[in-house]
Amino acid sequence: MSEAKVRVVGRYALYGAIAAGGMATVHLGRLLGPVGFSRTVAIKRLHAQFASDPEFVSMFLDEARLAARIRHPNVVPTLDVVATEGELFLVMDYVPGESIARLSRVLRERQQTLPVRILSSTIAGVLHGLHAAHEAKDERGHPLGIVHRDVSPQNVLVGTDGVPRVLDFGVAKAAGRVQTTREGQIKGKLSYMPPEQLRGAAVSRQTDIYAVGVMLWELVTGQRLFTGDHEGAIVAKVLEGRIERPSSVAARARRPLDAETRRGFEALDATILRALSMQPEARFATAREMAIEIERTCPPATASECGDWVEVVARDVLSSRAALVAEIESSASMTVGGHESHVMSVLNARTSLASSSQLDATRGAGPVPPPSLGPTRHGVPAPYASYPAPLDGPPVTQPSSISVSTGSMGRAHGPDSRRGLVVAVIGVMLCASVLASLLVYQSSRRPAAATLGEPSEPTATVSAPPVSAPPPILQPTAPLTIDAPLVEVDDVVDAGAAVAPVKATTGGKIKGGGGKAATTATAPPVDECATPYWYDSAGVKKYKPQCLGGK
Repeated sequence: MSEAKVRVVGRYALYGAIAAGGMATVHLGRLLGPVGFSRTVAIKRLHAQFASDPEFVSMFLDEARLAARIRHPNVVPTLDVVATEGELFLVMDYVPGESIARLSRVLRERQQTLPVRILSSTIAGVLHGLHAAHEAKDERGHPLGIVHRDVSPQNVLVGTDGVPRVLDFGVAKAAGRVQTTREGQIKGKLSYMPPEQLRGAAVSRQTDIYAVGVMLWELVTGQRLFTGDHEGAIVAKVLEGRIERPSSVAARARRPLDAETRRGFEALDATILRALSMQPEARFATAREMAIEIERTCPPATASECGDWVEVVARDVLSSRAALVAEIESSASMTVGGHESHVMSVLNARTSLASSSQLDATRGAGPVPPPSLGPTRHGVPAPYASYPAPLDGPPVTQPSSISVSTGSMGRAHGPDSRRGLVVAVIGVMLCASVLASLLVYQSSRRPAAATLGEPSEPTATVSAPPVSAPPPILQPTAPLTIDAPLVEVDDVVDAGAAVAPVKATTGGKIKGGGGKAATTATAPPVDECATPYWYDSAGVKKYKPQCLGGK
């Protein structure tokens, strides 16, 4: 595919047409995303003569809104709407496959019959997709009342994955549509319209059920149900309502039918004729009810069987289209000539650069400049390189998963590094305060004997330092304050001696360290009876036995 055929529409690359209709053409497209992200899509382009018509524009936009509310595997999803340069584009998911119209035409040319199990799986899937459309609700949970009104073989796509999908809700009827049907105007294909729609009566989900019945009748018989030289003849046959059993028509055809196929077609007769009833109330109540009836009558084929069948029947078309898609996906034309930069500009214009503004304000760069539409720092697009980014060093390399790189390890990163340093300092200070609190708490839990109090538990007697140690320098100490009665102290404390815990003995004597006892009870003076009493370590007054005689 030559580069001249490529056109950039918004953030999409538009390629050649793969289908055409009365209102629009369908093109292959490619979503051009940042950092190499891309996706193949189908883009429906409204014809130029209709793009300026408000009625057609409203219809086109309504289709996008309605399809976006339908979420079901059997409905082609709508991804985006693009309006540019006076044109409208509807972006849909690209499904490799072929329409039932083309598949049935190939079968007629080959004088082949559609397998019954493939037929059951295809039509049941279409009905399930229509039921999802009929049951769709708006944002507030109110039913939209969608009726497709244009169910036909051209609007049913069977993918190579074996899943049938309904598409083209352009003329669908729904509550809240901007575009409405004019009085006396009929929309859809005449051959698939029920009698009440041709008469101008209100349409309902039974309208779509009737259209599926016509399509099923034609797939069984291999020919059109209502034909005529002009539209009036077709309308007359529809209103007449004379419909023959499809199995009988198929048996008279020149195509030979095996026994299994004949039995399957005969089993479907009742279902088809009920769907084609002249009165809407005589048809199936819901599309899902008809799908269940078909699946019960003729067990459907698996998705893999249907996919294989599609690839066999439409091999040539699918092969050429797959080659075209492969060429598009591998082509470098969508990244040259400013295409990618234009797409990035669109993306950047819609992306907030608040994080970049915060970074500039932190650096003290003054007023924040307006968002840039082109590449920014180190050539990386703004949304992905604005913040955080290294202040120096080599350019940031973006991974394919669109994750943001934070720069090289070990380099300064402006506010981030300063913020991290402050957090680290605060953490060290908190740890130091907790450690100090633990030390204070543990010291407060020590036995009271270390401060002249009697220990709560017996402790080992600590020996005094050796006598041979050099005599320390004596220094006066301040008196100690305790709650118990003070013990008289006759000597000063040896500042160089180790103070050992004091332990009271059962004999009223005090064991202590070497030298003279420090801040402990002392022995009576030389005149033992000058003071006939003394106090033990607990503050209890005791009299000397040798002085009790004269007292």
